Parts: sequence; structure tokens; C-alpha cells
Amino acid sequence: MADATFWQEAQVIFGNRISKKRTDCETHGQSETWFPLTPPEAVVFPETTEEVAALTKICAAHRVPLVGWGAGTSLEGHALAVAGGIVVDFSRMNRVLEVRAEDRLVRVQPGITREALNADLRATGLFFPVDPGANASLGGMAATRASGTTTVRYGSMRDNVAGLSVVLADGRVIRTGSGAAKSASGYDLTALMLGSEGTLGLITELTLRLHGQPEAVSSAVCAFERFEAAVETVQHVIQLGIEVARIEFVDEEIARIFNKMNGTALPETPHLMIEFHGSDAGVAEASERFGEVVAEMGGADFQWATTTEERNRLWKMRHGAYSACIASRPGCMGLVTDVCVPISRLAEAVAQARALIAAAGLTGPILGHVGDGNFHAILLLDRENPAELATAKTVAHDLAAMALAMGGTITGEHGIGLGKRAMMAEEHGQAWAVMGAIKAALDPLNILNPGKLVPQDGEMP
Repeated sequence: MADATFWQEAQVIFGNRISKKRTDCETHGQSETWFPLTPPEAVVFPETTEEVAALTKICAAHRVPLVGWGAGTSLEGHALAVAGGIVVDFSRMNRVLEVRAEDRLVRVQPGITREALNADLRATGLFFPVDPGANASLGGMAATRASGTTTVRYGSMRDNVAGLSVVLADGRVIRTGSGAAKSASGYDLTALMLGSEGTLGLITELTLRLHGQPEAVSSAVCAFERFEAAVETVQHVIQLGIEVARIEFVDEEIARIFNKMNGTALPETPHLMIEFHGSDAGVAEASERFGEVVAEMGGADFQWATTTEERNRLWKMRHGAYSACIASRPGCMGLVTDVCVPISRLAEAVAQARALIAAAGLTGPILGHVGDGNFHAILLLDRENPAELATAKTVAHDLAAMALAMGGTITGEHGIGLGKRAMMAEEHGQAWAVMGAIKAALDPLNILNPGKLVPQDGEMP
């Protein structure tokens, strides 16, 4: 608990930008999924890196925990203040600081969202491609090493962050990376911070890599009678090297929910949702080759989204799948799985996932960014039924164990947070202890997002 001296020192810096109001604390104690309300002691709204550094020094002196907060769209409870303390809301640090179009780089503050950034970049002919669906903040996306629907072509945050400014646990500010295309200079501290989920430092600035807006874009949706055929189609497309910008799978239950919630008339069978980027000739060639694979696998004719408005509606529907699933069962909450497997094991993994969910008697529509082997089961649960939540947690664990047995990972994009920390030892073994040693070296007082990601006392030898 913070003492009176702490509050006095923080008040000097932030004035009315530090809030203990119940509404603010509860807003910053919520999760989008099944985690219980966990309000912090207070919420702070910094506007500069210097303010974040000053706050961190005060917190270190008084041993008050600090948790970063972006747009609050994470699904694994990353930003919940489980040890109390202060939530640092970066929403006021939301500016584009510099566009270097000739280098295809942009420097931004962490609170800007990906949609706001791309709106700002529109006139440059460039865009930032990482699209997790939610209008997440760029700082949060970096902290969780996010990816999404476009990863199959453009990569994840790991591939699109060139450098960072980070406030460490003692208040020091470091810069990582550079504007160069590559570097062999020392430890890759940018990569270390990406995916650290706020346990090693607070990101206060990002330098991002940009891409040219494609000359031609073509989107379509294609139905299959069997999910095996849809997933195997994805495997063949990737193995043949056909360039797709997005290739998403939704099962028959998701198709039914889309029809109910969006007024569409999709066949209530598994679907692939596809998008191609490139030149007119390149998009036409990729579309033709893709169509040949679909025909061989027994897929139905494409429904093409031929205008920008139609494409936007298609992907808005896909990005809204989670909220549509929740709305389809009033009063429910979600537990979302996030396994990722080698593409050669994808069809087998989806089949096993469906069998596990059915055997448990749960409702769990499946969708995912299957072009990179990542898929999700949205387990829909009765909020008033703790036994159902316990069953869902068992299914989630079994799915993660399945992914590890196939040479995959327990999380393709959502990160660890609170929900998956118990499985870190199974995936990483002694490497998890090394992560704990890095945490202890950079944050010996354990004030940065404590209780997350790394081993706690006694968890590993």
C-alpha cells in the first residue's frame, strides 16, 4: 500500500491526473474475459517520458507496484493490478512524433492506437500492418508482442518494431534499436522488451517499420463442407508459397453467429476469409492459384468483396467475432484459447481441439489466423457456474499441452498475463528460470507488473 508521503510526491507531479476515484479504478481493474475485477489503488495519466520516469523513481523508493495500461483490450489479464499499486494509463501519450517516409519509419507515443496511426499516415502512401483486430494501443501491442490477421504476410510486432524508449524499474530511460535496417551491436534489447508484458520496463516511445499501401487489394470468403478441407487448404496454400495477406478460418458455429448478428447469409459451414495485396497482376495471379487449390479441396465458389466498403465490412465482421460470440449467449463470459502449431500439424490440432471441447460439453466456436498455425477456441461460459469455468480451464490447459506436444506454443499472440503463467515451465523448462533471473536483475524490487510472466518464489528450483 502506498503511504501518505508517496501520494504527496505523486500529487506534485500529476495534480488532478492521478485519480483514486472508484469509477477510474474499477475501469482499470476489468478484463475482457473471465478474470475477476481487480482495481488498483489509483490510476495515473502521464503525458511525457519524463513524468513516467519520475513516477517510477517514486514508486521504487516506496516499493509501490506499477502496471502499464494501453487500450485495455488484452485477453489474459495482463494489466490487472494483482498486487495493488498504480496503473499507468498511457492514453494521453497518443501522438505521432515523427514520420520518416523515405526510411519507412514512424516514431510514436505508446498510447496511440493502430487505427489512429494509419489514419494519420494515409496521405503518405504508407501504413502500419500489424492488425490484431481490436483497436489496441501500439505500446500494448509491443508489450505483448502482438500479431493478428496480417501476420502471414507482414509479420508480428517482433518484425515491425525498430526501436523503443523504455523507463526501467529504477527510473532510468533507455533507448533500444536504431533507424538502420539492421544491426549487430550488442544484445537485442528491443526484442527483450517486446513480449515482456510490462515486467521489465514501461514503453514510452516506439519507432515502427512501415509498408507501402498495396496497389491492389482483393478479399473473398469461401465455404467448405468439412473443416478438415478448409484447414488443409490453408496448409497447401502456405506450402505452395502463394502470397496471401490474410487467411482466416471460421467454423460452422461462427458462420451461424455471423448470420445471426450481422444479417449475412453465409452457408452455415466452415469458411476461409482471404485477402491478397500487391500489384494488379500479382493479386490476379495469386487469386487464380488460390482458386485452383480451393477447387481441388472441394471448396465452394468465392464470394468476392470488390469494393473498399465491402472489404471493410468483411473484416469488421471477422474482427468482431469475439464480441458477436459473447452477444450470441446473453450473460455469458469468454475464455479464449490461443495455441499455435507448425503448419503441418494444423488440421490435426483443430480436429483435436474440437474433440476436446465436445467431450467437455462446452460451447466453443473456433477461428484463427491459420496462415501461421494460430487458432482460437472461444469457450462461452455461464458467469454463475464456477464448475463450467473450471472445466474450461482444463480444456484450455489440455489444448496448450497438445500444442507443445506438436512442437508449438501455448500462445501465438495473446501472451501470458495471468491466464497462462502456470504453463510457462512446461513450455520453457529452465529457460523460464532464466527469464526470472533477467527480471530480478532489471527489477530487483519486483515493482513492475508483479505476479506476471516469470516464476514466483519457490515455483522452480
